Amino acid sequence: MSLARRALAAMLVVAAVSIAPAGAEHEVYYRFTVLGYVMDGRGKPVPDATVEVVRDKTGFTYLGETDAAGLYVVLTRLGDESRGEALTVRQGARERRVTVAFDPANHTDERGTRVDFEGARIIERAASFPATLRSVVGASTRH
Repeated sequence: MSLARRALAAMLVVAAVSIAPAGAEHEVYYRFTVLGYVMDGRGKPVPDATVEVVRDKTGFTYLGETDAAGLYVVLTRLGDESRGEALTVRQGARERRVTVAFDPANHTDERGTRVDFEGARIIERAASFPATLRSVVGASTRH
């Protein structure tokens, strides 16, 4: 298991076993995950690349790094009230602005999006987020 996958799995395990009220900030409704792949122009993974996710409203930056497969995972701290906010996902000089989207009444499913950097193209694949998350850590919901 890659370093990025182990780190995400560990964070989600900690979140799942946290006890309220101290654990409240680790609940699914306080985080939004941005994950994806960084590939070069020929479709090869780019390891050790830094990916930044900037919360446009506050300017706060969350950092991640790709593993050998080009996978990055960045956990942000966003609550129910953050729905509709803009995030800027940046890798080097390339960036993509995405809108935070989720059902605020759903406090079970993991919240997030997938943004892939493929050479000069940057593609948001929000619909692929749950399947990608499952493949990374083996689950997309808390039980």
